Amino acid sequence: MASLKILICPVTPFQQNCSIVFDDDTKEGAVVDPGGDLARIEDAIRQSGAKITKILLTHGHIDHAGGAADLAAKLGVPVIGPHEREKPVLDNIVNRAAVFGMPEAKGVTPAQWLKDGDVVKVGGLEFQVIEAPGHSPGSVVFFNAANKFALMGDVLFQNSIGRTDLPGGNHEQLLRSIREKVLPLGDDVQFLPGHGNPSVIGVEKRSNPYLQ
Repeated sequence: MASLKILICPVTPFQQNCSIVFDDDTKEGAVVDPGGDLARIEDAIRQSGAKITKILLTHGHIDHAGGAADLAAKLGVPVIGPHEREKPVLDNIVNRAAVFGMPEAKGVTPAQWLKDGDVVKVGGLEFQVIEAPGHSPGSVVFFNAANKFALMGDVLFQNSIGRTDLPGGNHEQLLRSIREKVLPLGDDVQFLPGHGNPSVIGVEKRSNPYLQ
């Protein structure tokens, strides 16, 4: 089994959990949700010792994707994901940049859109793609079954769930995604959300006030 390593690098004024995810055996890695603060992300890459071969996006909000275009150009790697339903969100990043005072943020067109059941490989690690709309139309979760670990984006948090008051958000759809797609992954699955602390699916099933 490939050894999964992760280095969390909070970025942007939203303190979004950008992460460097890599196979500790081959050192091949991916940057997940580079929302901005590229110098900080590049420091994290150097610290990890990973060789980055791709950028993965869970969804298209500015704090998750605003730095993807520039980082991809700098590293010479493709941007992969999320689902194609997220295209309007990604295209709107520049407009949101002015609102949030993040002038360096850019829109991005992924080299590959993802859909439910796709598999993304990072070295010897395999991440199953799970469509989980609701927070945004094209949100995806990346699930590594071998290590019982998920990159959750803004679908599920410790003691909370993703906000649904942004364009394309749908509260009932988000709850359906969590109940039908996320919780069945298993009570012992650890996950990194887009903001805040990591958690465990079983803990959230029992204690998250939005899931009771």
